[in-house]
Amino acid sequence: MKAILVATGLAGAAILSSCSEQPGAAEPRPRQVSVVVAEKQPLTQGGVLTGEIRARVQGDLSFRVSGKIIERLVDVGASVKAGQPLARIDAEEQKADLEVATANLEAAEAQQTQAQLAFDRQQNLFRTQVTTRAALDQAQEVLLTAQGNAKSAQAQLETARDALSYTELRADADGVITARNAEVGQVAQAAQVIFTLAHDGPRDAVFEVVETLFLGRRIEPAVTVSLLSDPSKKVEATVREISPTIDSSTGTVRVKLSLNGDASMPLGAPVAGSFQYEPQSMIQLPWSAMASKGGKPAVWVVDAGTSAISMHTIEVGEYETGSFTVKGGVSPGDIIVAEGAKFLRPNEIVSYEKGAAN
Repeated sequence: MKAILVATGLAGAAILSSCSEQPGAAEPRPRQVSVVVAEKQPLTQGGVLTGEIRARVQGDLSFRVSGKIIERLVDVGASVKAGQPLARIDAEEQKADLEVATANLEAAEAQQTQAQLAFDRQQNLFRTQVTTRAALDQAQEVLLTAQGNAKSAQAQLETARDALSYTELRADADGVITARNAEVGQVAQAAQVIFTLAHDGPRDAVFEVVETLFLGRRIEPAVTVSLLSDPSKKVEATVREISPTIDSSTGTVRVKLSLNGDASMPLGAPVAGSFQYEPQSMIQLPWSAMASKGGKPAVWVVDAGTSAISMHTIEVGEYETGSFTVKGGVSPGDIIVAEGAKFLRPNEIVSYEKGAAN
């Protein structure tokens, strides 16, 4: 019996000894991740805005005198030549003023002629010492007054003629009528806009741009403009003018692009402009690299020597489609976890393809 117990004890010891010699449980393998190396590179960003084609020079046309419009000779879209009549107002009052001014001039000229004859007669009499110096001076004064009255009457006649000519509204240049603000029968006031005329010549693409487009950035001067109705029709334009003020009603800034003499796009046509910012040297990372630390954007950075990871809070520059730019928080050369960052822990050792970090 004693021998059996001894044998059993030896067997148990052998079993325990064999168990103690087995290796411990295998340590977990490092998590496999994809990485990218932070590098600064010139990035070009921008967007597409809509605008319209306008004449570079356009002006408002109005009558210089008030009156009832009796005739309108053109409509919106009409091509006109410089000096061409566009509309007329009732000119009865101006014609009457012209008749009065003509009569006044004739009377003043008659008085001047009479005063001239009287002065000549007094001058001849004074030479023969038949009249006095006082009479001669008086005749000369009357003549000078008559001459002044004649000049004044002539000026009034010219003014009346101008007023009559102002009853007919004419184009001041070759171009196209783009707007009409009055109809036949309407009483037009002096300086009231009747037509808007787009002058022939260079054309611009005009855009109303939100002011944030210009915050801290400069736009590339070259812009591609295409027709919305036919995107295949494109024109290379250049930024000609950026308004220094913000439109108080829309909160936008007006940007004008020169079409470089290309007049193939019709006036008023809606267009799309592909604006680009001047390239900036920035770090760009894929969206999958984005993490969060304390509610702020962050990324996982891998230590190149130990393969341990740590989370760095970052300052995001811009969010783009499929990527984002980094303004601060990482440096060029840092190894950033691009994929597999969801279940990582601080100081965890990760595995990654070394070639991806070279």
